[in-house]
Amino acid sequence: MSYAIIEAGGTQLRVEPGRFYDLNHLFADPDDNYVIDKVLLVNNDNEVTVGQPFVEGATVEGKILSHLRGRKIIVYKMRPKKKTRKKRGHRQELTRLLITSISMNGTAIASASEDALKTPILATSETFAEEE
Repeated sequence: MSYAIIEAGGTQLRVEPGRFYDLNHLFADPDDNYVIDKVLLVNNDNEVTVGQPFVEGATVEGKILSHLRGRKIIVYKMRPKKKTRKKRGHRQELTRLLITSISMNGTAIASASEDALKTPILATSETFAEEE
């Protein structure tokens, strides 16, 4: 099993080919290919390559499926006996990214199966409403 640890959208993630991840908003259109070259670690069948800070020549390729918004977070601040109340909400803008392959020096060491790439994964706000 091959995986990589990448830095994208201000966060570090462990990614595997054929799976999708929700990242902070990436400025690209849906159905575009997206290449991430900030790869911190690559594990290829228990052969670990660690970068300092990034692995030279390693890239992770993915396909942007859609843009969506995360769950609503309510921030409520109250000071007792002062009649001060603040209620604010926040929804994070997200991008759903399907990882297609992990490459080292131009050769793909792990790639997603064709079945995983063909199945459409729809990202809607109803997905988050069902979890509540």
